[in-house]
Amino acid sequence: MSKKRSGGGLSPTQQAAKFLGVSVLAGAVMAGIALPAAGALGLAAKGSVESFDELPANLKTPPLSQRTTILDAEGGTIATVYSRDRTVVDLKDISPYMQKAIVAIEDSRFYQHGAVDLKGVLRALNKNAQSGGVAQGASTLTQQLVKNVAVEEAGDDPTKVAQATQQTIGRKIRELKYAIQLEEELGKKKILENYLNITFFGQQAYGVEAASQRYFSKHAKDLDLEQSALLAGIVQSPSRYDPVNDEAEATKRRNTVLQRMAEVGDVSQAEADKAKAQPLGLKVSKPKNGCITAVKGAGFFCDYVREVFLTDPVFGKTKEDRAKVWNQGGLTIRTTMDPQAQKSVQRSIKEHVYQKDQVATAATIVQPGTGKILAMGQSRPYGINNKKNETTLNLSVNQDMGGGAGYQPGSTFKPIVAAAAIEGGTPATQIYPSPYKMDYPAPVQACNGSVWNEKGVPVTNENTSEVGPYDMKTATAKSVNTYYVSLISDIGICPVTEMAAKMGVERADGGKIQQRPSIALGTQEVSPLTMANAYATFASRGMYCTPVAIESITQRVGEKSKSLQVPKSTCSRAMSENTADTINTLLKGVVEDGTGSEAGLGAGRPSAGKTGTTDERYAAWFVGYTPNMAGAVWVGDPAHKRQMKNITIGGVWNSKVFGGKVPGPIWRDMMEGALEGKDAPSFNLVNIPDMPKKEDPGKGDDGDNGDNRGNDNGGNDNGGNDGGDDGGDGNTTFPNPSFSIPEGFIQGQNNGGNGNGGGRG
Repeated sequence: MSKKRSGGGLSPTQQAAKFLGVSVLAGAVMAGIALPAAGALGLAAKGSVESFDELPANLKTPPLSQRTTILDAEGGTIATVYSRDRTVVDLKDISPYMQKAIVAIEDSRFYQHGAVDLKGVLRALNKNAQSGGVAQGASTLTQQLVKNVAVEEAGDDPTKVAQATQQTIGRKIRELKYAIQLEEELGKKKILENYLNITFFGQQAYGVEAASQRYFSKHAKDLDLEQSALLAGIVQSPSRYDPVNDEAEATKRRNTVLQRMAEVGDVSQAEADKAKAQPLGLKVSKPKNGCITAVKGAGFFCDYVREVFLTDPVFGKTKEDRAKVWNQGGLTIRTTMDPQAQKSVQRSIKEHVYQKDQVATAATIVQPGTGKILAMGQSRPYGINNKKNETTLNLSVNQDMGGGAGYQPGSTFKPIVAAAAIEGGTPATQIYPSPYKMDYPAPVQACNGSVWNEKGVPVTNENTSEVGPYDMKTATAKSVNTYYVSLISDIGICPVTEMAAKMGVERADGGKIQQRPSIALGTQEVSPLTMANAYATFASRGMYCTPVAIESITQRVGEKSKSLQVPKSTCSRAMSENTADTINTLLKGVVEDGTGSEAGLGAGRPSAGKTGTTDERYAAWFVGYTPNMAGAVWVGDPAHKRQMKNITIGGVWNSKVFGGKVPGPIWRDMMEGALEGKDAPSFNLVNIPDMPKKEDPGKGDDGDNGDNRGNDNGGNDNGGNDGGDDGGDGNTTFPNPSFSIPEGFIQGQNNGGNGNGGGRG
């Protein structure tokens, strides 16, 4: 049985039901703008009342979507992003002129009627009957608020938006019942406040504060009479009355609002006429949204943060759940980005590689022992306007996080082979004949009992002068290919792939690392972030920590704020401290007297690292670290088309590019700036006895790999290798990688594995 309000009389719901039962007006009220008579009168009065009573009693009001602010580790703003540009303000922070203007033009009897304005309905019916169409609406501000709430709930889903705005009797019935609820629960002032905060004003501005900033570059509380009238007029049709694109139409609409304000007594006719004579006085602020607004070249770091949020289950069970939270916004995200490190990365990149160059560079710095990403940058800036050499492709990360398919790391992979060998008991004093040229030893044990058993596949060193025997220390400093091929053949492929997995090394395209000995020379495409974080494992004495970019998140919902759970780095031991210390000793020699000497940070700042250059010089790398920072620098053509021979990079002509010559100095300069003023701890070094002396055949090149493009069938690698990187000979010359590839080997066939190599990905 229906309830009555205390004091007698029908409740608001019963009054509305009775009103809806009047067949002649049912269509007009429910449609708000006088639905066609056939549709309106086709709904029986009894059915209307029952449908009304069966509706849920409470309107679910979603939190209004707002802008999200992304901060660096020190609290400085990196970028502002939003699905809808909105800043929610209290009614007291909205100009009284604005409050009066929106009421005058949208619902002049707002303070006199309830949820439904019967006089307004009759007026609309009469007006529409005279015009023969739909010339005037009758929805109150409260009803409009209900509709806007439904649109807000629909988000960016076009189907849901259409459902929220469709002109049907069912929707209007729901709208009316919820409007009655809001009138009872909120009161007029709160309804007006909510309406002004939720309404769309065009130009990507949601709510009056964002609109005031967009059109006049001022706060909503400071709007004058004519500015308020302009904004109030936009609401009816933001595209038609857009003052930026149609000043004349917007002026006419503004003046209509001013006249209406005079008619209802909000201003005098003289005040209205004076305001009509004023120009629009726009002071437009362009929309500033998204990672393109990021400072310090941090657009790609910003984009990575967004990708983390949209992909990590900690922010929601499904992709849709996470997207809903992101689009709702109101987030303050403090990240791990170190502003000093980021500034240094961008400064070094800008100095060494130009945006207009035929090739690009990408660099990343992480913190050993925590996984924190401190900096991320590249020479091709973040851009969405199709300008030359602008891109949204993040060259530093994996494909599933907004990056590409990756780049062959060349000889920077060799320390992972060395770590697997040492961890398995091979001494760092291990000596191999290491001739200038040899065939891959076969068979070689892979995982799961499989065997790589291709014969007659040659591998060479960078220079003919690089002839062993060599021990691990010398072979690493000179980056001797034949040494590392012999080493992986001795220990097997599986320990190497297992060690790589423990260090977080994975293919950038999401595929599995192939079971073939050529991985010793760096044929599997990876990203700079992957390599920087892998080398951080050496710096932290064997502890691998998953990369993280977010420190904390606070979400504002209404007038309250709450903290969200964020992903945490997970650390695990990848190798013993002794193994890591041994690798650190080997790689310290690379920057002191090896292929990476141009990347060294000097005696006051102990550092270690490794160079890498792929076949035909499609990519060049330097990956290095100190005990407190690890960084990777890649240089190359993201499209894998331009060989880095006879090329100008950063205004400097290079006959050929190699890891120690171009990436090395970028790494040195970015790390020096990032580490300035910070402690300079030392490595825990081990004693690695020198092998017996013999005549030095020359300083050697990087011996990098690159090309292993062959027939990989179920793990059998019919592949070659690339020659090397960059040590050069004793006279510091740097010849091209040189070796023989069997006929038909370059094209290759791939069945069950990835046959592409040589940085051509």
